[in-house]
Amino acid sequence: MNKKFQRHIEDFTCVQCGASVKGNGYTNHCPECLWSRHVDVNPGDRAASCLGLMEPVGFTIKHGDYILTHRCTTCGIEKKNKTSKNDNFEAILNLQGELNNV
Repeated sequence: MNKKFQRHIEDFTCVQCGASVKGNGYTNHCPECLWSRHVDVNPGDRAASCLGLMEPVGFTIKHGDYILTHRCTTCGIEKKNKTSKNDNFEAILNLQGELNNV
């Protein structure tokens, strides 16, 4: 199984809030509501068969970067993803966060 990141430039409509999202090849989640889909086994491979909604359940701060934690509402897997400058910062702060200066 190849664990190397695979970049896919894809636009999508968020299934949670309906926002139209312009992808850049690194876009992992909706910048408005922060929800995602469980489509990857490894970043960018589109190999997951689950396709469940990934709920943003928290964040950590590492080296000054905000990192979201998503939990799949179908299978329960948790994945971490960096935030983007386009993300709704208020939505991030509304999540339960923990400061992690590692």
